[in-house]
Amino acid sequence: MRARSGLEHVEPTIFERGAPGRTGVQVPCGEAGPARIPASLLRKQPPLLPEVSELEAVRHFTRLSRLNYGVDLGLYPLGSCTMKYNPKVCEDAAAMPGFTNLHPMLPDGMVQGALEVMFELEHDLCELSGMSGMTLLPAAGAHGELTGMKVIRAALEARGDGRRKVLIPDTAHGTNPATSTLNGFQVVPIKSSEKGTLDPAVVAAAMTDEVAAIMITNPNTLGLFETNLFEVSQIVHAKGGFVYGDGANFNAIIGKYRPACLGLDVIQFNLHKTFSTPHGGGGPGSGPVGVVRSLMPFLPVPRVSKDEAGVFSLREDFSQSIGRVRTFQGQFLVMVRALMYIRALGAEGCRRVSERAVLNANYVRVRLQDRFHLPYPGPCMHEVVFSEKFHKKAGVETMDIAKRLMDYGYHPPTVYFPLVVHGAIMIEPTETEDKAALDEFVETMEKILDEVAASPDALHQAPRLTSISRPDEVMAARNPVLTWKPGV
Repeated sequence: MRARSGLEHVEPTIFERGAPGRTGVQVPCGEAGPARIPASLLRKQPPLLPEVSELEAVRHFTRLSRLNYGVDLGLYPLGSCTMKYNPKVCEDAAAMPGFTNLHPMLPDGMVQGALEVMFELEHDLCELSGMSGMTLLPAAGAHGELTGMKVIRAALEARGDGRRKVLIPDTAHGTNPATSTLNGFQVVPIKSSEKGTLDPAVVAAAMTDEVAAIMITNPNTLGLFETNLFEVSQIVHAKGGFVYGDGANFNAIIGKYRPACLGLDVIQFNLHKTFSTPHGGGGPGSGPVGVVRSLMPFLPVPRVSKDEAGVFSLREDFSQSIGRVRTFQGQFLVMVRALMYIRALGAEGCRRVSERAVLNANYVRVRLQDRFHLPYPGPCMHEVVFSEKFHKKAGVETMDIAKRLMDYGYHPPTVYFPLVVHGAIMIEPTETEDKAALDEFVETMEKILDEVAASPDALHQAPRLTSISRPDEVMAARNPVLTWKPGV
């Protein structure tokens, strides 16, 4: 197999394996052999499949796996979507046969343990957020946003309110505008202040009787805490609107404060970010949504209920519910991991998570702020955002630095986001890294800046030491080759 679309520099031997006649499968021939298959169903030509032995196939995929970078190999500085170490005890819990062998259509009486896991997780998330009700159904963070805004729309319609505008700060997560649009709302952008946070006066000016809600990411995508959140919530509530909180960055505040106490009416969590579960290609997501008491009647179904006898059941008899938002009961094994993580940490451990996440990000900030431009000076929360202002003068862009980091064995940080920072470099070390790992990463960044000063043109060809050199990423994204074809 030969890779194309921007990956022409991959060594062909990585993919080209096998020879005619080789096989790694031995199919026994019994009485029910090919002779009993109708001739009309038999192939006229053999399938176009690689002809490889079992050993070749195993070595091929093992070799490819070593080209990947993951949290089990080293620091993952990618910002905005935490890639932390995932405790193996949580993986072990999720792999227990009593959980993995469940079928979602089993009757309630046969899945009492699973329902209890869901019930207890809802309780813990309510405790951490201050919300009164919770649904675990959404399949990921963006799906949680969609569900939360559906709840807000249903509440508005229940009171005969036709508001159709949503305020979205320029430091909110990029999915927020899409979420509002999909729910039939009109997006009204809100510009942040020179400090990178919301200005209550700006919100007050935009908050009319047509505004249904404001969607706030806190801490925001600049890694800054919205210090005026309570005042902003009061302004929105005074005009009859709702405050939606994007909780994707919850690992920065877990155990330190409850979002509901600052006026949030809805919040979604990313279990695959803050609560242990592998993110992205490592596993599915999960985006539970918590709401204040007045919005509980509109939560989706089914809901986990517990009667006086301690028996759990799934109920759908809620007349004001927005209905189902997905099949079955959500990403159950993700829930198992999350509950295991929370219970293993306990209240004090949860607080230490946020303290360590904030400490690590600020350590990186202080170590690098003299050499990278920091557009919003001062303490940050879980992530620090630099700009390309300094290295751009030498003809080196943010992408060049990100690519060069790969030569040193690191996954690049988030680049060019948030959009309010030109040439942004977003670094989130997470709570799991120790000082030695952070020092090594900082020293690597400093080495790259030394290279910028000495030979800036050299960075334009990075990475040079990886299996794939710098590909044409636009071509690779627009014309991906995802299947093997013989002779191509």
